[in-house]
Amino acid sequence: MKIKIAWIGKTKEPAIQSLTDEYLKRIARYVQVENLVLRDEASLLEVSGRAAVSRASAKSTLILLDSRGKEFSSEQFAKFLGDYQGRNPLPLIFAIGGADGFSDAARAAAQQTISLGKMTLAHELARVVLLEQVYRAFTILKGHPYHSGH
Repeated sequence: MKIKIAWIGKTKEPAIQSLTDEYLKRIARYVQVENLVLRDEASLLEVSGRAAVSRASAKSTLILLDSRGKEFSSEQFAKFLGDYQGRNPLPLIFAIGGADGFSDAARAAAQQTISLGKMTLAHELARVVLLEQVYRAFTILKGHPYHSGH
């Protein structure tokens, strides 16, 4: 399984970059992971194989993060990743939009939209929360004690 974490725009805060790097390193213990820093939404659709010209030959599964998406508990999210890992060979791309979120076209191109909760988060903070939850999910799947004290 390969997971790609994509976000639109450059990281402005060194602390966010440091946390991003730390969680990417932790996730890499469990699964192949890659970060994608993208210029805009069109770039996201292109790298995911969801651009209008290439939709028929999708190269990945695209999941957008949006406050209107499906909410998961940490255990449910772990099950989702475990099930995906067991049945789908395509890379999984989690995408965090820019400050203005995603367009209707991007939502239509995605296979799923998930939410980190009902509260709106700054997009850079949402990235760190997503990375921590991906790491937590793999520790749950592997029985690592990281999650046991929640």
